[in-house]
Amino acid sequence: MAEVSVEYRETTERISYNVANKVLPMAKLPESLLAAYQGLCAELLEDREAKFSQAWEALPASARNLMPQAQFHGFYIANAWLQLSRVAQEISEQADTDEAINEQEYNGIFTRLADESLKECVRKLKKARTDRSMLNSFKQVMAP
Repeated sequence: MAEVSVEYRETTERISYNVANKVLPMAKLPESLLAAYQGLCAELLEDREAKFSQAWEALPASARNLMPQAQFHGFYIANAWLQLSRVAQEISEQADTDEAINEQEYNGIFTRLADESLKECVRKLKKARTDRSMLNSFKQVMAP
């Protein structure tokens, strides 16, 4: 993705925080998890492989017109964070040792989860074109 404006970045980060905060009280996250969240935000906002940009451009105009790109980007980032948090919790509960956690951690989980999250978000936005309750859910979860 090309360099984003300050306004785009602020909107994306605000929406992402609002959505994630609905599920996980962000103000109560340990410092290490908050740093992980901020790192995820930065990485997915950068969109080095242009996966988000391509998915956005591939959406029908009727879906893109439902909300600004920055808001949808924030929703996607929060969705990826929530999925990653859930899977990390499952791994830590199942793994017997730190070594087992590290081994599972680096087997492409992050990339796979981010890709799945993007597909899920795109599917939801497309559905919101004809499902008013879905669109209202988007708006509700993005609000502070």
